[in-house]
Amino acid sequence: MTTHVWDYLPEYETERKDILDAVETVFASGRLVLGDSVRGFEEEFAAYHGLAHCVGVDNGTNAVKLALEAFGVGRGDEVITVSNTAAPTVVAIDGTGATPVFVDVRASDHLMDADLVEAAITPRTKAIVPVHLYGQCVDMDPLRRLADQYGLVLVEDCAQAHGARRDGRLAGTTGDAAAFSFYPTKVLGAYGDGGAVLTGRTEADGNLRRLRYYGMEEVYHVERTPGHNSRLDEVQAEILRRKLTRLDTYIADRRAVARRYAEGLGDLCGPGALELPEVTPGNEHVYYVYVVRHPRRDDVIRALKERHDIALNISYPWPVHTMRGFAHLGVPVGSLPVTERLAGQIFSLPMYPSLGTDVQDRVIAALRDVLTSPDTHQ
Repeated sequence: MTTHVWDYLPEYETERKDILDAVETVFASGRLVLGDSVRGFEEEFAAYHGLAHCVGVDNGTNAVKLALEAFGVGRGDEVITVSNTAAPTVVAIDGTGATPVFVDVRASDHLMDADLVEAAITPRTKAIVPVHLYGQCVDMDPLRRLADQYGLVLVEDCAQAHGARRDGRLAGTTGDAAAFSFYPTKVLGAYGDGGAVLTGRTEADGNLRRLRYYGMEEVYHVERTPGHNSRLDEVQAEILRRKLTRLDTYIADRRAVARRYAEGLGDLCGPGALELPEVTPGNEHVYYVYVVRHPRRDDVIRALKERHDIALNISYPWPVHTMRGFAHLGVPVGSLPVTERLAGQIFSLPMYPSLGTDVQDRVIAALRDVLTSPDTHQ
């Protein structure tokens, strides 16, 4: 049986009764769209973060897009972000009509290099979108100072960092707004698509609620454009309400999996060999994915699949600026050297809260076998 990087079925077996009760609660409520479950989740997710407002939307991509649009970002503007991210971050920026502008990441933690951001600011710059990648946070303090100094909007992409902290502050609580995805694989995942935007700004909250509902404030009357049909599903919201009460437990379980990897693989690490995730000082990692590095990544992945039937993932094999769909940006290969180097070395080991120790031990043993094989060192 093939081992994959993610499997929701063990968790579902444990939580099945609660998940099905959530579905029944919504179906019996008499309200299937923007009802009590969405309102309840919005209030509870905002309270978890100590913020005033949460607006549930249909997915994480639109969470980024609507967050930017709520602050007036659009055609003719530039938005600074990174190329070492899931493509939806940049798809969302592009969808507003703004132009994505990339800065490189740090080799140590793969996160936006805040020291490079100021040099990328131009008169057209309207926003900065740092991505809290893999489960740990970008250093937000220098970005907050730059945003205040230059009058920029700061939108945090928190799709991979539910519950992560830096210097005690939760991801999503420093920017003007924060976008979350609840795709099933996430630290807080639904049973389908879902997303949300957090903000402490009352005006932005109102804009977001209009944007997600065709631009309407009242039924059938559009107050502003653009408008979208971008509502969080009532069933997913009710499931998320239940799972939010278990979020800290999910995080603790992910950290336990990460510790087990470190214990089982740490002696194989070193320059030119396997590199495990580095936790930046001040960060509390939630391990959305467990991303490691090896200079012969492709050989390692191939051997794991052929010899041990373990199918691993790469997050992400193509930097966004190298994709054909973004060739119009004119960002040349070689312009983001750290990002491009990482893309050829990184891969993800299985990581989810209900990962059994037997499955993890199999992965560790297989990786040790492959990494100590003469073929890997040729």
